[in-house]
Amino acid sequence: MRMKVDVSYYAIEEVLSIKYEDGKWRPVAFLSKSLNKIERNYKIHDKEILAVIRGLENWRHLLEGVKYKFEVWTDHKNLEYFIKA
Repeated sequence: MRMKVDVSYYAIEEVLSIKYEDGKWRPVAFLSKSLNKIERNYKIHDKEILAVIRGLENWRHLLEGVKYKFEVWTDHKNLEYFIKA
């Protein structure tokens, strides 16, 4: 499984996907949420980590029983340290 997160100035978008036997990734769940006035003032790395946390909270029931490790994909390089740690 993998969770892809993307953040713009106004919204968070996330897709939870699973890899099927044919090797293709297919979406299982999608989340789109507007940022409130306070969250729009966050720095970009804080918005990205907020998106990761929201995705993990919203899909906790799907991710807790996973047999294998799942990946979190983000396009922000500064978060690689936090994801690996």
